[in-house]
Amino acid sequence: MSRRPAWLSPKVARTEVLAGLVVALALIPEAISFSVIAGVDPSVGLFASFTMAVVISVVGGRPAMISAATGAIALVVAPLSREHGLGFLVATVILGGLLQIVLGALGVARLMRFVPRSVTVAFVNALAILIFLAQLPNLVGVPWPVYPLLAGGLLIMVGFPRLTKVVPAPLVSIVVLTALTLGAGIAVPTVGDRGALPSSLPVPGLPDVPFTLGTLTTIAPYALAFALVGLMESLMTAKLVDELTDTRSNKTRESIGQGLANVVTGFFGGMGGCAMIGQTMINVRTAGGRTRLSTFLAGAFLLVLCLVFGPLVSKIPMAALVAVMVLVAFGTFDWHSIAPATLRRLPPGEVGVMVLTVAVVVATGNLAIGVVTGSVVAMVVFARRVARNAEVTVVAGPDRGRVVYAVSGQLFFASSNDLVTRFDYAGDPARVVIDLSAAHIWDASTVAALDAVTAKYAARGKAVEITGLNQPSAKMHGRLSGELAGSS
Repeated sequence: MSRRPAWLSPKVARTEVLAGLVVALALIPEAISFSVIAGVDPSVGLFASFTMAVVISVVGGRPAMISAATGAIALVVAPLSREHGLGFLVATVILGGLLQIVLGALGVARLMRFVPRSVTVAFVNALAILIFLAQLPNLVGVPWPVYPLLAGGLLIMVGFPRLTKVVPAPLVSIVVLTALTLGAGIAVPTVGDRGALPSSLPVPGLPDVPFTLGTLTTIAPYALAFALVGLMESLMTAKLVDELTDTRSNKTRESIGQGLANVVTGFFGGMGGCAMIGQTMINVRTAGGRTRLSTFLAGAFLLVLCLVFGPLVSKIPMAALVAVMVLVAFGTFDWHSIAPATLRRLPPGEVGVMVLTVAVVVATGNLAIGVVTGSVVAMVVFARRVARNAEVTVVAGPDRGRVVYAVSGQLFFASSNDLVTRFDYAGDPARVVIDLSAAHIWDASTVAALDAVTAKYAARGKAVEITGLNQPSAKMHGRLSGELAGSS
């Protein structure tokens, strides 16, 4: 017997509907802004947000996560759009989606296990900073009423949940501030100032490009960057939602789903997208969305708001939406991670990785670059830490023509490079025993180092016996020993 979907419950359905409405309102100015970054008409970003949200709600692997047009994707496709036009951008979105499907099927999601916690925390904090910084242009050079409206919006969202949580506080804030500005005739920047909302439905079709090898070579590099950036942001966001909701997502399904959503979006003339951390936080943390229904309705409401209520939505003051995003930024940031007591307990290397990751993300505005940089540095820090644990000590002799060395620790390229210098080739007796009972051989570099030690002793007429190898180490040593000298 099939399990009844959670969103069929009236209480859950109400939460999901209201959460979807709040997210849809927050998506409109964001999608318009990202369209400007990509150099396309606002409708291209808005339709992309609609198709991404609707499709991913069905085929995605992380319920309640919001996918739409994003700044990271806009930055990737902007140069192509400026040089070759919308047709090439749409073709790139379709090819990028196909690459995401292939990468997802190949199991690229499993690479997320190599992203350490320090990078994940830095990802969250950097994202909170980017969300906040993205609001600053809306607060500079604006009429003075914007500031009390912003403060009022924040007060409503902080105070209203203490009265009731039946209606999401961000929705109440948006409605109250919009009614206030319209009723009092307060002139402040509105959603309509960002660009005209579409008035007709998107029509599917093929991209307006020549189907030639030249077109493929032009869009292929952008499509690959599109696929990688989109998958990385989506998988990192899915991992964050997993932690917030204490549930597990299907990362492989999410990867393939992102690709399918982008292919559909491309055929509808959209600019593509990926998971949106800011809107996802609004849905999951602020509005309480937990199922696919909130994601689907975010896209559906977005289209309805643009096509049916466009004139009214255009009058929403930007201050109301900025207040929502500022609160999201504040709630997203992991304040415990920067507490002095926490920083004192963490190893200096992990603190350095967090700081570097945040710095790279904020400097580039690209979460994917920061995550890759942080992960690579974290691996180097880990390798150095493990390498320092490898030791060589004399445990017996030298006496009766025999000396025993004990080698302990994980032996790989970083720890075995110095192995050759840890033995007394001239002073040791004729028989040398190297005991590896407390060690493990991981790579060819270690086998080559042991061969070099054996050769140095042999050059002085001394015999070396290697003992204590565990089964995997013995197998690797037996297969490679004596076979590596010719490659050096």
